[in-house]
Amino acid sequence: MTTLISATDTVTRDALAVLQPGFTGTTAPDWVLRRVDEGLASVALFGRNIRTPEQVTALTAQLRAERDDLLVAIDEEGGDVTRLEVRTGSSFPGNLALGHVDDLALTRAVAQELGRRLAECGVNLNWAPSADVNSNPGNPIIGVRSFGADTALVARHTAAYIEGLQAAGVAACTKHFPGHGDTAIDSHHAMPRIDVDLETLHARELVPFRAAIAAGSKCVMSAHILLPALDPDRPATVSPRILTGLLRQELGYDGLIVTDAVEMQAIAATYGIEQGSVLAIAAGADALCVGGGLEDDGTVLRLRDALVRAVRSGELPEERLADAAARVRALASWTQGAKAAGSGPGAATQEGTAPGTGIGSGIGLVAARRAVLVTGSAAPLTEPGYVAAFTSASNIAVGDETPWGVAAELGRLLPGTETDTYSSETEAPAAAVLRAAGERRLVVVVRDVHRHAWMGEALDALVAERPDTVVVEMGVPQAAPRGALHIATHGAARVCGLAAAEIVVSGTEGPAV
Repeated sequence: MTTLISATDTVTRDALAVLQPGFTGTTAPDWVLRRVDEGLASVALFGRNIRTPEQVTALTAQLRAERDDLLVAIDEEGGDVTRLEVRTGSSFPGNLALGHVDDLALTRAVAQELGRRLAECGVNLNWAPSADVNSNPGNPIIGVRSFGADTALVARHTAAYIEGLQAAGVAACTKHFPGHGDTAIDSHHAMPRIDVDLETLHARELVPFRAAIAAGSKCVMSAHILLPALDPDRPATVSPRILTGLLRQELGYDGLIVTDAVEMQAIAATYGIEQGSVLAIAAGADALCVGGGLEDDGTVLRLRDALVRAVRSGELPEERLADAAARVRALASWTQGAKAAGSGPGAATQEGTAPGTGIGSGIGLVAARRAVLVTGSAAPLTEPGYVAAFTSASNIAVGDETPWGVAAELGRLLPGTETDTYSSETEAPAAAVLRAAGERRLVVVVRDVHRHAWMGEALDALVAERPDTVVVEMGVPQAAPRGALHIATHGAARVCGLAAAEIVVSGTEGPAV
């Protein structure tokens, strides 16, 4: 029997309020505007919604014409994970680069400048930073998105990032609670599991989240991971022990708890998105990220109606849903207050300086240059070279639409530079590179070479044949340096590529750090 759902009753409005759905298009579809009028309190922007800053500003203005306190969320970590600059690569180097520099003022300034740009576009909730300790070097999903493998370092930079972002009037969302750094599986595809004892979790995974809470993070995002030491049966997103018992009660967190995207296979394939959403709200989550691929009105109505039915059947207490919706509205109220206080759009000085930092909009390149680690030496590249990019499948968080590497930037400095990409499917990749390069100087670009045996073998063969090879590692520099000149950028953002290209053509350690 079909349950009739009213679009105006309190439970239905609360059910809509806890959803954070994405949508397609660069203007707001009619269905989104209709649901906002009915109680939807948040929307999410992805790369598919973004063309230019001016277009995003117009889009958020269109949305807020329906509801002026709407939360507009985005997954803009900077570095490898960017939505604002999805087609060009980010102007900011990302967390691992910032952790490598280990300058808290720099991290704070980068986050504040990123927040300023978001606020100018009308975005007021950023699903960042990642507070995961990258303790597993083979992690396929975190890597350079983490500040590093040192717990104390991750904690202090997480706090600095939150302070900078929220100083710009944009709410930070610290993720992925209680820590995704020790996983070997991507939760977009399956359910990761972390089998460590409770003492290790408290000494490692939870330390950055304690720092985030102390720094006033307005939001925390749950991870779809199973941690038997905390809950042997349910992953964090749907675990009352973890969200309510640990995060709320033990750690004392009183802000908004949002789930990672409910359509990720760790939840969707285990519970289904409707039941998973009900379980998450019941467990203590306040908002449900409904991200890529589920951007239609039908999905929003399915989740709304599932929550309403769960309340009416007694599976989900009405007061729990009401509390969740109230927390969403409270965050929206904070963002309005932050904007009114002058830390939102237009808060920067005429010179483009982020308030309180003394550093302007070029801070991303400043940070990228400081983050470069150079091993060895080589003569400057003064003529067009040949760039061989060794690629592997991008993880879903990064996506394959965002360009990376050094070829584009090197080509601007040395017109005529050519490039090709090589993968594990390439037959005899080292021989193929040598044929294509001819007599030209060879620059090989890799990403997490330690995770890909074929990449390491091809690189060794190339260096043996051409000892003057320049190697640029744009992932986690876990493997031993190879090549006459080895450049570790600690990230693959556009500015990281530029910082590396500058060094290739200078033959030195590049700009002073």
